[in-house]
Amino acid sequence: MTMKITAVKSYAVHPGWRKNLIFVKVETDEGIHGWGEAYSQYDRDPAVCAQLEALGPYLVGRNPFDIKHFTQFAFDDYAARRGSVELFCAVSGIEQAMWDIVGKACKQPVYNLLGGRYRNKIRVYANGWSYGMDQPADYARAAEKAVKDGWTALKFDPIPKPWRTWIPKEHEERAVRVTKAIRDAVGPDVDLLIDQHRRLAPMHAIRLDKRLAEFNMYWMEESCQAEFPDELAQIRREIGIPVVIGEATYTKTGFRPLLEKRAADILNPDVACVGGILELKEIAAMAEPFLVAVSPHNYNSTTVALASTVHASATMPNFIITEYFLPFVEFGDNICHNQLKPKNGYIELPTAPGLGVEIDEEALKKVAAKPYKLRKLPQVADEGP
Repeated sequence: MTMKITAVKSYAVHPGWRKNLIFVKVETDEGIHGWGEAYSQYDRDPAVCAQLEALGPYLVGRNPFDIKHFTQFAFDDYAARRGSVELFCAVSGIEQAMWDIVGKACKQPVYNLLGGRYRNKIRVYANGWSYGMDQPADYARAAEKAVKDGWTALKFDPIPKPWRTWIPKEHEERAVRVTKAIRDAVGPDVDLLIDQHRRLAPMHAIRLDKRLAEFNMYWMEESCQAEFPDELAQIRREIGIPVVIGEATYTKTGFRPLLEKRAADILNPDVACVGGILELKEIAAMAEPFLVAVSPHNYNSTTVALASTVHASATMPNFIITEYFLPFVEFGDNICHNQLKPKNGYIELPTAPGLGVEIDEEALKKVAAKPYKLRKLPQVADEGP
């Protein structure tokens, strides 16, 4: 008798820092369940949960092994080939949970069902360590602490807000001062990764990134939006630092022009919004013949989405490093007794069936989502000359 999905449930919860997180549970008639995680942003998680509520019933009665058919009919038939970030977040969360079910049913870790291991451990970089920092000295002390805790790679954004395409010279100067302070504090052997959050015109990105190159950067992430592959390619040619793009790009189709235009050295799709584990692996396979590396983005919890990323990354020849958000660790301990934790900058592959992590559903039910207040977004008067 074929296993059938009986329910798709979602939980939006606040982890105590920044945004809400969204977890997805898929249940079956054989008592096997799976967990997934959908990406979320400020103000956006109600829309993601609405997609999960609307899409979930279409899974009931289907075989959880039919993962590829699910992701295809969700786009072709459910969404009539009209994508959105909320749709792809919902699909990604359900897709991960289906893999968790399949792994448990087969009594195998998911990476064994994706072609097997290419490596035994996954390198991770620390993010979230620099939030709330103001002066260059603040960044330096925080970086020193992270390195003392065993981290060998640190990501940060040294450009002050607001995020704008054209920035004043003082923003460039501040970015240089912050980066120099961090490099001086941690020494030459720690990898420094800069995130520019899709904000700069090439005239700023090229000038600033050339100055930052003297600090021996591991990469420069998202100097401008992925929708401008020609401009990204121009930046890549001129700055002398590996260029990363992809966290806000969805499905293989979105990555095609980035590869064709030679717009990046490294892609960073996020398993919780790109379409799930299989989509992430297939994007990595697309990148291989272009000699482009993959470093999955993971601005999600350190539980399910991280585990999904680890399983996919274990199978990729062109994987180099992935993301770990330090401020989510304590919450992860509260809802997941076996979340994956790094040691000296690496996570060992789990060996348990499925994704290898289990969410405490009762603990999750006790945590509420945080209702969003209106944020103080810029007004016309804030834009300057």
